[in-house]
Amino acid sequence: MRAVLCRAYGPPESLTVEEVEDPVAGPGEAIVDVAACSTTFPDVLMIQGLYQFKPDFPFSPGSEVAGVVSAVGDGVEGVTVGERVFVSPGWGGMAERVKVSAGALFPLPDGVELADAAGFLYAYGTSYHALVDRAVLQPGETLLVLGAAGGVGLTAVELGAVMGATVIAAASTESKLAVCRAHGAVMTINYAEEDLKARVRELTGGVGVDVVFDAVGGSFSEPALRSMAWNGRFLVIGFASGEIPKIPLNLPLLKGCSVVQPEESAANIAALVDMWKAGRITPHVSATFPLERAGEAIRHLADRKAEGRVVVTVGSS
Repeated sequence: MRAVLCRAYGPPESLTVEEVEDPVAGPGEAIVDVAACSTTFPDVLMIQGLYQFKPDFPFSPGSEVAGVVSAVGDGVEGVTVGERVFVSPGWGGMAERVKVSAGALFPLPDGVELADAAGFLYAYGTSYHALVDRAVLQPGETLLVLGAAGGVGLTAVELGAVMGATVIAAASTESKLAVCRAHGAVMTINYAEEDLKARVRELTGGVGVDVVFDAVGGSFSEPALRSMAWNGRFLVIGFASGEIPKIPLNLPLLKGCSVVQPEESAANIAALVDMWKAGRITPHVSATFPLERAGEAIRHLADRKAEGRVVVTVGSS
């Protein structure tokens, strides 16, 4: 089979597409013929050796896939060959086939495109857990999303709107902000051209926001934190800017707010799938690349050009 390989840490351009041996399912495992693989920020970090997990060389990036089960190992129950599924293997997804734990598979709802399903677990799972379990976002509250047009940020915009919050989307271009408005943002900030803190104050009448969803970090985190209402919640999601902010610790004290860092929670996926089936949320894929151009897909994400999720298409199942 063909697979995208990282043989040494480096930029996306260093990745190669090579022929490798097909995986074989062991006990409790399944083989998925990959139709689509989402690119995520962990992929950007992993190929540079900057992520918390460091697979042995050579490895394939690709933390989430959608496809069709082609084989199962001994002892597997509840999973059948030919079933359409999506799964988060952690890495290895940018290949024609991937071996996963059968217990990690989720069946796809009828009528769902495989490309739309790739990336669902990471993006929606992270945002749902952050907003529901950690921030306990309430109807009528104000949510500020930084990096709002990214793969995760856009799901936070969408879920925040579904939950009844007033969503302020912040991104770096008018094109990105248009996508955010189409997914539920009622107010927007172009932080490449506008002062973030001043604009939040203007939009909220000086009150500030109840929840900040920060997937960017860098120079935007502190002004966002300074823009919070009393008893607000600041969600640390990621650092797409490449810079971990150094926030003065007196700010949470002065704002009476909490700073929390969510983790992806698979326990919420069933609720999200129900929302998906009901048409309350709609996964947005902004760009697709074939397997041979997987490095370009990761570069597209790393350069913050995404306006939604970026997907590598592998098969046609």
